[in-house]
Amino acid sequence: MSTLRQFTYLVAIADYRNFRRAADAVHVSQPTLSQQLRALEARLGVTLVERNESPVQLTPIGREVVTRARKLLLEVKDIEDMTKRAKTGIGGTIRFGVTPTLGPYLMPRIVASLHRAHPDMRLYVREGIPDEQARELARGELDMILSPLPVSGSALHIEPLFREPLHIVCPPDHPVAKAALVRKQDLAGAGFLSFDQRHHAYRQVREVCEDFGALVLEDYQGTSLDALRQMCGSGLGFAIIPELYLRSEVGGEDMVKRLDLADWSASRSIAAVWRDGAAYSDIYRIIAEAIAGEARRILGEDFR
Repeated sequence: MSTLRQFTYLVAIADYRNFRRAADAVHVSQPTLSQQLRALEARLGVTLVERNESPVQLTPIGREVVTRARKLLLEVKDIEDMTKRAKTGIGGTIRFGVTPTLGPYLMPRIVASLHRAHPDMRLYVREGIPDEQARELARGELDMILSPLPVSGSALHIEPLFREPLHIVCPPDHPVAKAALVRKQDLAGAGFLSFDQRHHAYRQVREVCEDFGALVLEDYQGTSLDALRQMCGSGLGFAIIPELYLRSEVGGEDMVKRLDLADWSASRSIAAVWRDGAAYSDIYRIIAEAIAGEARRILGEDFR
């Protein structure tokens, strides 16, 4: 009889496309994973994985089985969550994913207030690439994420929370920083710093540069907003920084100059996301409302 564990191993192989990494992810030895995969194939009477390919490839029937197995494993997880919820109420550990362009500057106050209101609820916070975290959410590796829109994926509940203004900053000694009036054309040819190409922020910077006739500095990619601000402050280039960071205690404008462009404004929309039908949906909604409330407190009601 096929087991949930065997399907878990198959899904891990589909995710990691490598037997060793898949085995590490599910905390078994590689020989054990390979043996259980063979047992599953023997039970089903089909070949699920092409073993001679690198990276590992699924057969057509293997892809179909993985799609259904993924749904099955998520249903089992939701059943387990539902029974835990019946015992604990608003409690337990929630695996919470957040982008590094938001989490460090918004979440600390929210985590503290949630802990005061719900002391049995714990947040395991992981920063990561939004697109990757959306996939982890769909696979059941995360319970909830806070991400810029758009978020792609099926069977996800997307709860828009607030809009956050974006601002162009430059080194304080740059000539444009001293100009009485700045327009888009004044930034033609300027170099803009950003994150690597997997981030929403990179795509937004690229669109701005195309609009301005500016350049994305591909060789100087930041890993945090702190890094972007410091590189900008050192004279390396311009940057696009969100409002919450500029207002935060750890961020600010001490080494950069915020530009007020006469013919440009931009914002990003932030949403909380969880799986449709998740057993803890009402708890995720409590967290989402707390985040939206704190953002509105800082930004004002106009940015809903």
